[in-house]
Amino acid sequence: MAKQITSHLMMIRPVAFDFNTQTAKNNAFQDPDAKEIPAKITQADALTEFDDFVAVLLEAQVEVTVIEDTPTPHKPDSIFPNNWVSFHEDGRVILYPIFAENRRHERRMDILETLKKQFLVKEVIDLSAYESEGKFLESTGSMIFDRPNNTAYACYSPRTHVEVLEDFAAKLGIKLVAFRATDAEGQEIYHTNVMMSIGDTFAVICVESIASSERDEVLASLKNAGKEIIEISFEQMGSFAGNMLAIENKQGEKLLVMSEQAFLSLQTAQIENLEKHVRLVHSPLYTIEKNGGGSARCMLAEIFLPELVNI
Repeated sequence: MAKQITSHLMMIRPVAFDFNTQTAKNNAFQDPDAKEIPAKITQADALTEFDDFVAVLLEAQVEVTVIEDTPTPHKPDSIFPNNWVSFHEDGRVILYPIFAENRRHERRMDILETLKKQFLVKEVIDLSAYESEGKFLESTGSMIFDRPNNTAYACYSPRTHVEVLEDFAAKLGIKLVAFRATDAEGQEIYHTNVMMSIGDTFAVICVESIASSERDEVLASLKNAGKEIIEISFEQMGSFAGNMLAIENKQGEKLLVMSEQAFLSLQTAQIENLEKHVRLVHSPLYTIEKNGGGSARCMLAEIFLPELVNI
C-alpha cells in the first residue's frame, strides 16, 4: 500500500521573495497592504522565517533538502515549490502548468538533477504545455492526495482546470473527488490545500466552504477511507488552518506541520482531536503568509521517490 506521509521534504530558500501581483488576481489570501512594504524588507523577513522554519523541522528530526533559489530570473514565489512539481513512490516526477507567468521559471531541471543523486527518477511527466491553452493544475496546491486510497481531492478554480485534472488522473490511474469551494465572500478558493489537509487517519477540512450539493460526497469519501473529520471554520481557514501537512520524522513519529498563525487559530477541542493522531509542529510565517497567500504546506514539497542505496 502506498504511503500517505513521508519523512523527506524539499524546500526552496528564497533570494527575492515579494508580493506577487500576478498571483493576487485570484489569491484572496494575499494581503494587498503587504505590497507597500519595500521588497528588501519583505525578503529579509521572509528569509528569517524560512530559516527558522527549517530549523524547527530539523529539530523535529525531519529530513529536509534545502535548494537555494537563483537570483535570475526573478521568482517572487519560489518559496512555494509544491505548486510546480510532485514526486511519487513509483519513481515518477510530474511537472505542472502554472497560472502566473512569472512562476513558470520555478520549474528548474537542475533541481531534478540534484535530487537524482539521492533518489531514483524513472520518468518525468510534463503537463506544462497546457499553459499555452490557458489551462492550469498546480500540483499539491490544486490536489490533496489520499495516496493509500489512490484518490485526489480538488476544488475547481482558475488554478485547477477540469481537463488537466482529468488528464493527470488518467495518466496516474487516480480516482478524482472534484468539487466547488468558495470563501466566506463567495470567491472561488484558489487552491484546495488552503481548505483541507489529509493525514493517515484524519482530515482537516473547511466543510462550509464546499458547495452544499457536493459536501456529502466529499465527506462520505473521506469517512469511507477511515479518516476522522476535523472541521475548521471560514475564519480558521483564513488563518491558514487548512494549510497543514502531515509528515513523519526519521523515528517514524507522525507530525502535523503548520504556521504559528494556524496553530493559534485552533480551538482546544480541535488540538486535542489532532493530538490523538499526530504531534503538532508550528513556526511563525506571517510575512510569507501576508505576501504569498500561502503557508507552511505550500513551502513543503514531499519527496516520495525511492531513495538510492549506496553500494
